[in-house]
Amino acid sequence: MQQYTVNAYTEIQKEGLSGRELEASVISRAGLMLKQVQDNWNAPNRSEKLLEAIKFNQKVWSFFQAELADPSNPLPKKLREDILSLSLFIDKRLFEVLAFPDPEKLSIVIDINFNIAAGLRTKAEQPA
Repeated sequence: MQQYTVNAYTEIQKEGLSGRELEASVISRAGLMLKQVQDNWNAPNRSEKLLEAIKFNQKVWSFFQAELADPSNPLPKKLREDILSLSLFIDKRLFEVLAFPDPEKLSIVIDINFNIAAGLRTKAEQPA
């Protein structure tokens, strides 16, 4: 029942968000999932939570990769290329964490996620 309530709330929340706000919310969630694993590294279910957080992050960044690779994407080409390079770094780091788990290796991905989310929110708040 609780999961249904959370899902319903999430769907209602999504309906009121702009594209940038939704992207910021999703990437913040990805960062929070990693941060929770990092903060609870010695938890008995760490492996399960780590895998869940990494898979979610990979889905989020795969979405960004697909959007940025689209030639009709309105962002400047150089910015798209820079974000794509960043996404490749994140992919590499997440695979590294899977192979050789270490909570400190998560810090850079967490920071990137939160910084990207903050940038998206800043742009979303500016009047059009």
